[in-house]
Amino acid sequence: MRVGIVDVGSNTIRLLVARQEDGALTSLREEREHLFLGEDVERNGRLSAERLLEAARCAAGYAHVARALGTDALEVIVTAPGRQGANGDRLVSELAAATRAPVRLLTADEEGRLAFAGAVAASRSLPGSVGVCDVGGGSAEAVIGTVEGGPAWSRSLDVGAVRLTQRFLADDPPGKGALACARDEVERHLEGFAPPLPQVALATGGTARALRKLVGRELGADDLAAALALLGKRPSAKIAKTFGLHEHRARTVAGGAVILSCLQERLGVAFQVSRAGLREGAALALLNELAASAA
Repeated sequence: MRVGIVDVGSNTIRLLVARQEDGALTSLREEREHLFLGEDVERNGRLSAERLLEAARCAAGYAHVARALGTDALEVIVTAPGRQGANGDRLVSELAAATRAPVRLLTADEEGRLAFAGAVAASRSLPGSVGVCDVGGGSAEAVIGTVEGGPAWSRSLDVGAVRLTQRFLADDPPGKGALACARDEVERHLEGFAPPLPQVALATGGTARALRKLVGRELGADDLAAALALLGKRPSAKIAKTFGLHEHRARTVAGGAVILSCLQERLGVAFQVSRAGLREGAALALLNELAASAA
């Protein structure tokens, strides 16, 4: 069986078409388009008619691609733009009409659990206790659990790379002072944050993948500090060109790096950048649903 997931996030809309082989998820097709829905929400508190139309157009195209590849099931998942925008229900209804597929507006807890499932399933030889952190444009999720038992502890922060950039990192490059203010804001969101300490931590999402290009697959305290030092003094256009990032990702990666740095301090172990996360977790859940209905 093969499934399609259309993931509507703050920065991008992405498509994953995948199947499961010998217990492992195999990607058959991946696409993405940058629509920056989170910027609309942060600026105006709601999504504009133009952004709604763009999201519906993009999702409809991805649904067509997924069906052409013979998917047995297709699902649209919506994250922070649907939760944080005043007209998030309108986004859901427009997507449902455009794709003719079920649309799930994920809670923060559901988003974190699916990211945990996707990241853990794609990793090998994990120890008993695992932490997964997914930094998105509008929010960030931290989940602690085990491979066998799944998530046991989770928390969502109502701040992401786009939100932090819009509010505190307007200058390009942002400079040390702005990064310090952004860090203070993340620390405020982390008050009372006391997770069980994992033996290994995985970072997933666009920020983590971008930082891997800057400093490598391991994101420890020194690695994240080096990335922030670079991002604080070099314009995003130069970052994008030097490291092969989309210009918008280069503009928001400093904000995401601040969030990951604060989370890494509290977890006490370096992050390993995961190649999988939310979409893969959603695909696995949908495949499991199909298998159960066919049994």
